[in-house]
Amino acid sequence: MAEQLKDILVRGTAWGGKLRVFATRMTNTVEEMRVRHQMFPTATAAIGRTSIVAAIMGAMLKGKERLTIQVKGDGPIGQIVVDANADGEIRGYVDHPQAHHASNEHGKLDVAGAVGTSGNIYVTKDLGLKEPYSGSVPIISGELGEDFTYYFSVSEQTPSAVGVGVLVDVDNSVIHAGGIIVQVLPGLSDEELTHLEQAVAALPPVTTLLDQGETPEGIIKWLVGDDFKIHDEMEIRFQCKCSRDRVSTTLLSIGADELQSIIDEDGQAELVCHFCNEKYHFDKEQLEQLRDQARSS
Repeated sequence: MAEQLKDILVRGTAWGGKLRVFATRMTNTVEEMRVRHQMFPTATAAIGRTSIVAAIMGAMLKGKERLTIQVKGDGPIGQIVVDANADGEIRGYVDHPQAHHASNEHGKLDVAGAVGTSGNIYVTKDLGLKEPYSGSVPIISGELGEDFTYYFSVSEQTPSAVGVGVLVDVDNSVIHAGGIIVQVLPGLSDEELTHLEQAVAALPPVTTLLDQGETPEGIIKWLVGDDFKIHDEMEIRFQCKCSRDRVSTTLLSIGADELQSIIDEDGQAELVCHFCNEKYHFDKEQLEQLRDQARSS
Protein backbone atom coordinates (compact mmCIF):
# COMPACT_ATOMS: atom_id res chain seq x y z
CA MET A 1 0.00 0.00 0.00
CA ALA A 2 1.24 3.49 -0.90
CA GLU A 3 0.31 4.81 2.55
CA GLN A 4 2.99 2.60 4.10
CA LEU A 5 5.72 4.06 1.92
CA LYS A 6 7.89 6.85 3.26
CA ASP A 7 7.17 10.37 2.05
CA ILE A 8 10.25 11.38 0.07
CA LEU A 9 11.47 14.10 -2.25
CA VAL A 10 14.24 13.64 -4.80
CA ARG A 11 16.07 16.35 -6.72
CA GLY A 12 18.51 16.28 -9.56
CA THR A 13 19.37 17.51 -13.03
CA ALA A 14 18.55 16.24 -16.51
CA TRP A 15 19.60 16.61 -20.12
CA GLY A 16 23.21 17.40 -19.34
CA GLY A 17 22.41 19.93 -16.64
CA LYS A 18 19.91 21.92 -18.72
CA LEU A 19 16.98 21.00 -16.48
CA ARG A 20 16.51 21.00 -12.74
CA VAL A 21 14.10 18.28 -11.57
CA PHE A 22 12.21 17.66 -8.33
CA ALA A 23 9.65 14.96 -7.57
CA THR A 24 7.92 13.92 -4.37
CA ARG A 25 5.53 11.41 -2.87
CA MET A 26 3.65 13.00 0.07
CA THR A 27 0.67 10.75 0.72
CA ASN A 28 1.22 10.41 4.47
CA THR A 29 1.86 14.11 5.05
CA VAL A 30 -1.29 15.20 3.21
CA GLU A 31 -3.32 12.50 4.98
CA GLU A 32 -2.06 13.76 8.35
CA MET A 33 -3.20 17.29 7.45
CA ARG A 34 -6.61 15.92 6.45
CA VAL A 35 -7.03 14.05 9.72
CA ARG A 36 -5.78 16.90 11.92
CA HIS A 37 -8.10 19.44 10.30
CA GLN A 38 -10.98 17.02 9.51
CA MET A 39 -10.95 18.24 5.93
CA PHE A 40 -13.44 17.43 3.22
CA PRO A 41 -12.05 16.10 -0.11
CA THR A 42 -11.77 19.32 -2.11
CA ALA A 43 -10.02 21.15 0.72
CA THR A 44 -7.68 18.15 1.07
CA ALA A 45 -6.82 18.31 -2.62
CA ALA A 46 -6.23 22.07 -2.46
CA ILE A 47 -3.95 22.05 0.59
CA GLY A 48 -2.27 18.90 -0.74
CA ARG A 49 -1.36 20.50 -4.06
CA THR A 50 -0.12 23.63 -2.28
CA SER A 51 1.90 21.55 0.21
CA ILE A 52 3.55 19.55 -2.57
CA VAL A 53 4.76 22.76 -4.22
CA ALA A 54 5.81 24.14 -0.82
CA ALA A 55 7.87 21.01 -0.07
CA ILE A 56 9.66 21.27 -3.40
CA MET A 57 10.27 24.99 -2.94
CA GLY A 58 11.57 24.18 0.55
CA ALA A 59 14.05 21.76 -1.02
CA MET A 60 15.38 24.72 -3.02
CA LEU A 61 16.33 26.46 0.25
CA LYS A 62 19.38 25.96 2.44
CA GLY A 63 20.14 25.67 6.15
CA LYS A 64 17.56 27.36 8.37
CA GLU A 65 15.77 29.10 5.50
CA ARG A 66 12.00 28.68 5.34
CA LEU A 67 9.03 29.87 3.33
CA THR A 68 5.30 30.46 3.60
CA ILE A 69 2.82 30.12 0.75
CA GLN A 70 -0.56 31.86 1.02
CA VAL A 71 -3.26 31.19 -1.54
CA LYS A 72 -5.96 33.82 -1.10
CA GLY A 73 -8.75 33.04 -3.52
CA ASP A 74 -12.42 33.98 -3.56
CA GLY A 75 -13.66 30.38 -3.19
CA PRO A 76 -15.49 28.81 -0.22
CA ILE A 77 -12.43 27.21 1.45
CA GLY A 78 -10.91 30.65 2.02
CA GLN A 79 -7.20 31.09 2.54
CA ILE A 80 -4.66 28.26 2.23
CA VAL A 81 -1.47 28.70 4.28
CA VAL A 82 1.49 26.31 4.13
CA ASP A 83 4.91 26.59 5.79
CA ALA A 84 7.94 24.60 4.59
CA ASN A 85 11.67 24.54 5.26
CA ALA A 86 14.89 23.08 3.87
CA ASP A 87 14.61 20.04 6.21
CA GLY A 88 11.45 18.65 4.62
CA GLU A 89 9.13 19.85 7.39
CA ILE A 90 5.63 20.91 6.31
CA ARG A 91 2.60 22.31 8.10
CA GLY A 92 -0.53 24.02 6.82
CA TYR A 93 -4.22 24.82 7.12
CA VAL A 94 -7.21 26.16 5.21
CA ASP A 95 -9.71 28.65 6.65
CA HIS A 96 -12.74 26.44 5.99
CA PRO A 97 -11.63 22.79 5.87
CA GLN A 98 -15.18 21.44 5.64
CA ALA A 99 -16.48 23.73 2.91
CA HIS A 100 -17.99 21.34 0.38
CA HIS A 101 -17.75 21.86 -3.37
CA ALA A 102 -19.33 19.57 -5.92
CA SER A 103 -17.24 17.79 -8.55
CA ASN A 104 -16.59 19.56 -11.84
CA GLU A 105 -17.94 18.56 -15.24
CA HIS A 106 -15.20 15.94 -15.60
CA GLY A 107 -16.22 14.18 -12.39
CA LYS A 108 -13.03 15.35 -10.67
CA LEU A 109 -12.68 17.29 -7.43
CA ASP A 110 -13.39 20.92 -8.32
CA VAL A 111 -10.30 22.48 -6.77
CA ALA A 112 -10.69 25.68 -8.80
CA GLY A 113 -14.27 26.05 -7.58
CA ALA A 114 -13.15 25.61 -3.96
CA VAL A 115 -10.07 27.83 -4.18
CA GLY A 116 -11.63 30.44 -6.46
CA THR A 117 -10.45 31.86 -9.75
CA SER A 118 -9.82 35.38 -8.50
CA GLY A 119 -7.25 36.39 -5.89
CA ASN A 120 -3.52 36.06 -5.37
CA ILE A 121 -0.75 33.66 -4.42
CA TYR A 122 1.88 35.05 -2.05
CA VAL A 123 5.26 33.45 -1.32
CA THR A 124 7.39 34.78 1.54
CA LYS A 125 10.91 33.40 2.03
CA ASP A 126 12.90 33.91 5.22
CA LEU A 127 16.44 33.66 3.90
CA GLY A 128 18.10 34.99 7.06
CA LEU A 129 18.43 38.47 5.59
CA LYS A 130 17.24 41.74 7.10
CA GLU A 131 14.03 41.64 5.08
CA PRO A 132 12.22 38.52 3.83
CA TYR A 133 11.80 37.95 0.11
CA SER A 134 8.22 38.32 -1.06
CA GLY A 135 6.67 37.47 -4.42
CA SER A 136 3.08 37.36 -5.59
CA VAL A 137 1.02 36.61 -8.68
CA PRO A 138 -2.69 36.64 -9.43
CA ILE A 139 -4.54 33.34 -9.45
CA ILE A 140 -5.06 32.42 -13.10
CA SER A 141 -7.00 29.15 -12.87
CA GLY A 142 -7.44 28.07 -9.25
CA GLU A 143 -6.29 24.53 -10.12
CA LEU A 144 -2.96 25.51 -8.49
CA GLY A 145 -0.60 23.56 -10.76
CA GLU A 146 -1.05 26.15 -13.50
CA ASP A 147 -0.99 28.94 -10.94
CA PHE A 148 2.38 27.89 -9.55
CA THR A 149 3.74 27.41 -13.08
CA TYR A 150 2.77 31.05 -13.64
CA TYR A 151 4.35 32.06 -10.30
CA PHE A 152 7.74 30.57 -11.19
CA SER A 153 7.71 32.16 -14.62
CA VAL A 154 6.61 35.64 -13.54
CA SER A 155 7.82 36.11 -9.97
CA GLU A 156 11.04 34.07 -10.05
CA GLN A 157 11.78 34.38 -13.78
CA THR A 158 12.29 30.61 -13.98
CA PRO A 159 10.35 28.78 -16.72
CA SER A 160 8.93 25.70 -14.99
CA ALA A 161 6.48 22.87 -15.45
CA VAL A 162 4.44 21.97 -12.37
CA GLY A 163 2.46 18.75 -11.98
CA VAL A 164 0.72 18.11 -8.65
CA GLY A 165 -2.03 15.73 -7.65
CA VAL A 166 -4.01 14.36 -4.72
CA LEU A 167 -6.28 11.30 -5.01
CA VAL A 168 -8.93 10.97 -2.32
CA ASP A 169 -10.81 7.75 -1.47
CA VAL A 170 -14.57 7.37 -0.92
CA ASP A 171 -13.95 7.55 2.86
CA ASN A 172 -12.15 10.91 2.34
CA SER A 173 -8.71 9.43 3.12
CA VAL A 174 -5.78 10.24 0.86
CA ILE A 175 -4.82 7.40 -1.49
CA HIS A 176 -1.95 9.20 -3.25
CA ALA A 177 -0.36 12.65 -3.20
CA GLY A 178 2.69 13.76 -5.10
CA GLY A 179 4.16 16.07 -7.67
CA ILE A 180 6.94 17.02 -10.03
CA ILE A 181 8.53 20.35 -10.92
CA VAL A 182 10.94 20.71 -13.84
CA GLN A 183 12.81 24.00 -14.27
CA VAL A 184 14.60 25.19 -17.39
CA LEU A 185 18.24 26.20 -16.91
CA PRO A 186 20.43 28.18 -19.34
CA GLY A 187 21.56 26.32 -22.44
CA LEU A 188 18.32 24.58 -23.41
CA SER A 189 17.79 24.78 -27.17
CA ASP A 190 14.47 25.65 -28.82
CA GLU A 191 14.25 22.08 -30.07
CA GLU A 192 14.80 20.69 -26.57
CA LEU A 193 12.23 23.12 -25.16
CA THR A 194 9.67 21.92 -27.68
CA HIS A 195 10.46 18.32 -26.75
CA LEU A 196 10.01 19.16 -23.06
CA GLU A 197 6.67 20.88 -23.70
CA GLN A 198 5.45 17.80 -25.58
CA ALA A 199 6.61 15.51 -22.78
CA VAL A 200 4.82 17.66 -20.17
CA ALA A 201 1.62 17.56 -22.25
CA ALA A 202 1.83 13.75 -22.51
CA LEU A 203 2.64 13.11 -18.83
CA PRO A 204 -0.12 11.10 -17.09
CA PRO A 205 -1.49 12.54 -13.83
CA VAL A 206 1.04 12.11 -11.04
CA THR A 207 -1.51 10.21 -8.94
CA THR A 208 -1.99 7.74 -11.83
CA LEU A 209 1.75 7.08 -11.89
CA LEU A 210 1.86 6.66 -8.10
CA ASP A 211 -1.10 4.28 -8.34
CA GLN A 212 0.92 2.22 -10.82
CA GLY A 213 3.70 1.94 -8.24
CA GLU A 214 6.02 4.59 -9.66
CA THR A 215 8.53 6.21 -7.32
CA PRO A 216 9.39 9.92 -7.48
CA GLU A 217 12.47 8.92 -9.48
CA GLY A 218 10.22 6.95 -11.83
CA ILE A 219 7.99 10.00 -12.34
CA ILE A 220 11.04 12.02 -13.40
CA LYS A 221 11.97 9.27 -15.84
CA TRP A 222 8.49 9.37 -17.35
CA LEU A 223 8.98 13.04 -18.13
CA VAL A 224 12.63 13.42 -19.16
CA GLY A 225 13.68 9.91 -20.16
CA ASP A 226 16.88 8.21 -18.99
CA ASP A 227 19.15 11.26 -19.18
CA PHE A 228 18.89 12.48 -15.59
CA LYS A 229 20.91 12.29 -12.39
CA ILE A 230 19.50 12.28 -8.86
CA HIS A 231 21.66 14.37 -6.52
CA ASP A 232 19.90 13.66 -3.23
CA GLU A 233 16.79 12.41 -1.46
CA MET A 234 15.10 13.77 1.65
CA GLU A 235 12.21 12.67 3.83
CA ILE A 236 9.10 14.85 3.95
CA ARG A 237 6.99 14.97 7.12
CA PHE A 238 4.33 17.01 8.86
CA GLN A 239 5.95 19.02 11.64
CA CYS A 240 4.51 21.92 13.63
CA LYS A 241 6.59 24.28 15.75
CA CYS A 242 3.89 24.97 18.31
CA SER A 243 4.37 23.98 21.97
CA ARG A 244 2.85 24.71 25.35
CA ASP A 245 5.75 27.05 26.13
CA ARG A 246 5.11 29.06 22.97
CA VAL A 247 1.39 29.29 23.73
CA SER A 248 2.21 30.40 27.29
CA THR A 249 4.42 33.14 25.84
CA THR A 250 1.53 34.24 23.64
CA LEU A 251 -0.77 34.46 26.66
CA LEU A 252 1.86 36.41 28.61
CA SER A 253 2.08 38.89 25.75
CA ILE A 254 -1.54 40.00 26.17
CA GLY A 255 -0.72 41.36 29.63
CA ALA A 256 -1.93 40.90 33.21
CA ASP A 257 -5.18 42.90 32.80
CA GLU A 258 -6.36 40.89 29.84
CA LEU A 259 -5.44 37.63 31.59
CA GLN A 260 -7.45 38.76 34.63
CA SER A 261 -10.43 39.42 32.35
CA ILE A 262 -10.20 35.86 31.02
CA ILE A 263 -10.00 34.51 34.58
CA ASP A 264 -13.05 36.57 35.66
CA GLU A 265 -15.17 35.79 32.60
CA ASP A 266 -14.27 32.19 31.73
CA GLY A 267 -12.06 30.82 34.48
CA GLN A 268 -10.04 28.90 31.87
CA ALA A 269 -8.68 29.23 28.34
CA GLU A 270 -8.15 26.92 25.38
CA LEU A 271 -5.92 27.95 22.49
CA VAL A 272 -5.85 26.01 19.23
CA CYS A 273 -2.90 26.04 16.82
CA HIS A 274 -4.03 27.03 13.31
CA PHE A 275 -1.42 24.82 11.67
CA CYS A 276 -1.82 21.50 13.48
CA ASN A 277 -5.14 21.88 15.35
CA GLU A 278 -3.43 20.96 18.63
CA LYS A 279 -5.39 22.25 21.65
CA TYR A 280 -3.71 23.79 24.69
CA HIS A 281 -5.85 24.09 27.82
CA PHE A 282 -5.08 26.41 30.75
CA ASP A 283 -7.11 26.14 33.95
CA LYS A 284 -7.75 28.99 36.38
CA GLU A 285 -4.67 28.27 38.49
CA GLN A 286 -2.39 28.19 35.45
CA LEU A 287 -3.86 31.46 34.18
CA GLU A 288 -3.32 33.06 37.60
CA GLN A 289 0.33 31.98 37.50
CA LEU A 290 0.73 33.58 34.05
CA ARG A 291 -1.04 36.74 35.27
CA ASP A 292 1.34 37.01 38.24
CA GLN A 293 4.29 36.41 35.92
CA ALA A 294 3.05 39.17 33.60
CA ARG A 295 2.70 41.58 36.51
CA SER A 296 6.23 40.91 37.76
CA SER A 297 7.92 41.20 34.37
